[in-house]
Amino acid sequence: METKSVFIMISGRPNVGKSTLINSLVGQKVAIVSKKPQTTRNRITGIVTEGENQFVFIDTPGLHKPKNLLGEYMMKSVGVASEDADVIMFVVDASVPLNNSERKALENYSKSGKRRILIINKVDITDKTEILKYITEISSKYDFDSIIPISALTGDGIGIVWEEIKKYLIPSPHFFPADQYTDQPEKNIASEIIREKALRLTEDEIPHGIAVTIEEFTEKKEVIVIRAEMYLERQAHKKIIIGKNGEMLKKIGTYAREDLEKILGARIYLDIWVKVRENWRDQPTYLTGLGYGEK
Repeated sequence: METKSVFIMISGRPNVGKSTLINSLVGQKVAIVSKKPQTTRNRITGIVTEGENQFVFIDTPGLHKPKNLLGEYMMKSVGVASEDADVIMFVVDASVPLNNSERKALENYSKSGKRRILIINKVDITDKTEILKYITEISSKYDFDSIIPISALTGDGIGIVWEEIKKYLIPSPHFFPADQYTDQPEKNIASEIIREKALRLTEDEIPHGIAVTIEEFTEKKEVIVIRAEMYLERQAHKKIIIGKNGEMLKKIGTYAREDLEKILGARIYLDIWVKVRENWRDQPTYLTGLGYGEK
């Protein structure tokens, strides 16, 4: 039986639903989701294997103009991902006009010669007239192999996406075991889940300056022991994260532990420590130590 595979990059501006889309396609939580823009910082791979066919989805940071070294690293990772991909799936929100970062990316993708699929997301909350107007406008300026309106949140249109990407399978060996759904180590999954809960629970009180490292990940007979360190940019943010009598930190830990127990299929003992590293997003040494930037 001939095996086939295809690498599909998911690109777009922050908050268009890229992470929700990859989670929907993979059927597992591989990317964290938050209302805050630029939540995804690294390229994240989701894998689906169906018989002889293997689909490798690459979720990338949202397209934006970098304001610090972390932002520059994020945009570099988008460029590397586009080079590795066979297909570029560009996700947009029809209720929001294209920005400069999106236009520049679309121009570059057009020159690449790669297959391009335009995904119009959030159709469940966007007026149909606006969607049609958006499709007419964007397709008059850029060429796509297909344009698919979807709702990554409700699953509407996901079946059509699957039918389209099957066209681009290439005869090749599989790059991952059939039962693997992500290339992220379990420690990375743990750090991202903790960061997601902190971002969600603090809403607008804390900006993007949250990073989480896993200092211990020990699998014992009946429990996985995880010790995490959360880094913030301001002392005032530390007070918010910990909360009155430690209530906020306790809530973050509880929600993170519940998610991790489902994902890892084991009982979790989670210990989170909070520290401050001022302006870590502009410090090369800190970025490397926290798992970002070039090693």
